[in-house]
Amino acid sequence: MNYDETLDWIHNRGKFGIKPGVKRMVWMLEKLGDPEKKITGVHIVGTNGKGSVVSYMRGALNDNDYSVGTFTSPYIEVFNERISINGTPISNDALSEVASIVRPVSEQLTEETDLGPATEFEIITTMMFVYFGDIHPVDIVLVEAGLGATHDSTNVFNPVMTVLTSIGKDHTDILGETLVEITKDKSGVIKENVPLVFSIEDTESKHIIYKVLDEKHAKGIELGRDIVLLSNNHEFSFKYKDYDFNDIQLKMLGYHQQQNASLALTALLEMHDLKIVNLDMNKVVHGVESVTWPGRIEILQENPKIIIDGAHNKEAVDVLIKTMKENYSDRKITVLFSVVEGKPIQYMVDELESIADEFVVTEFDFYRKMPIDKILESVNHENVKQVDDYIKFVDEFDGDVLLCTGSLYFISYIKQHFSNK
Repeated sequence: MNYDETLDWIHNRGKFGIKPGVKRMVWMLEKLGDPEKKITGVHIVGTNGKGSVVSYMRGALNDNDYSVGTFTSPYIEVFNERISINGTPISNDALSEVASIVRPVSEQLTEETDLGPATEFEIITTMMFVYFGDIHPVDIVLVEAGLGATHDSTNVFNPVMTVLTSIGKDHTDILGETLVEITKDKSGVIKENVPLVFSIEDTESKHIIYKVLDEKHAKGIELGRDIVLLSNNHEFSFKYKDYDFNDIQLKMLGYHQQQNASLALTALLEMHDLKIVNLDMNKVVHGVESVTWPGRIEILQENPKIIIDGAHNKEAVDVLIKTMKENYSDRKITVLFSVVEGKPIQYMVDELESIADEFVVTEFDFYRKMPIDKILESVNHENVKQVDDYIKFVDEFDGDVLLCTGSLYFISYIKQHFSNK
């Protein structure tokens, strides 16, 4: 297959939807020689913050001259981003090569078992393991989970470290309606004797995590208990065991990013102490401070200021609102909003309206997009309007601050447009 044929084949698997469970993954990987057993990997799971933690860890490891593979989703500009080495997406030829290896096995799966066809996410996850396990080995692979943990397609390898970034109410139709149900799913990522670095606010959820840690004889390292974070606006101090870093200043805004960076730093320091890696601490801090991550309160243009953020669930919206209030409370904000089906739209809209001087709704070309008339049913803003051509609206915007948000898939179109410009 060439590159276009490869993408068509992968995306065509989307029709099989989301099918939680790892049986298909295990079957395919075994047929491929278990490439997932050949990597030194870190598993990053959680409702929000996964991509940022991956990015902070990669930055610090790269500054220490380690080659780092990353598996992330969704992509912002090009599909290839999902499998990257040192921040550079896999090449078109390499993507086609690894797809050509995985495709026959996926067809065997359908023909020889009653497990059903592999989904798009299962295919790309399998491709990632083959690429980093067999084709292009790296020192460390940072694997971001997709949906949940226990039944997520990535939960098929034994990591050297696990990071649980947060627990919130997202994908409740699959993971459960309550935080306790969701936590039970997330706890399935905890492996025997593998340390877990985590951040959880809900007390009952913490009890579940600690119970599973005890059962698995795994070390638990908790933000707020074992990790000390002291924030001073745009700087923060960090302490874990005998490690003490002061005046860390991130490029990414918000207290939540200081929390994400603290989780990443702790995971790296634990790996250093376990002699999995050998780190220069000055380089670690520099690597973390240098990180930017597309689509997370990312400024695309300064005048007028255009910001994109992929806040797509309650917790992400809360963080976005808090950060905007902290940094742009004196500015007039226009919100450009679009969302996919299945999201808590009323909550998202209500919160965004609280910071918006103008509220603009639109829809974008995506198979799960929410129609514009359905979005409008949730909007009560006194200054609301709809636009069909949102790219033209962004290009012609002449107000103070434009915040484009609601879905990572939506903002990826805007990001791609700016990159093409």
